[in-house]
Amino acid sequence: MTKPENVAPCPVNTSLPTGKMPQLRVMPAPSDANVYGDVFGGWIMAQVDIAGSLPATRRANGRVATIAVNSFVFKNPVFVGDLLSFYADIVKVGNTSITVYVEVYAERNRLSADTVKVTEATLTYVATGDDRKPRQLPPLESLIDN
Repeated sequence: MTKPENVAPCPVNTSLPTGKMPQLRVMPAPSDANVYGDVFGGWIMAQVDIAGSLPATRRANGRVATIAVNSFVFKNPVFVGDLLSFYADIVKVGNTSITVYVEVYAERNRLSADTVKVTEATLTYVATGDDRKPRQLPPLESLIDN
């Protein structure tokens, strides 16, 4: 899909963040966008939630539930055909909760390797037990021994 004329040029990087592995990589399909090829914000939010839950689940050593979307900023539009990379880092750990910062980059025109940051968000997850009620996070030492 071509870039709409009314969208201001976005700052373009030359590469994805170095030294970090994405939690998730996905390419939106036409069914994820409106008739103009702009990907729905709700679809992006769902993917951000999935990406953020991955490090939270590892830290919780089990089930987590999203309890808050603390911030969410759409910096640039996402188009059908963009290859999205989601990077997620734990920024705070409480007794039962884990806060994760997620950045999303779009690789556009992949033959020329144009990359732009499209979204950033901070979400909080709570560790839950089989009863789906909050539970204490395990100490880090117990996770390292496994």
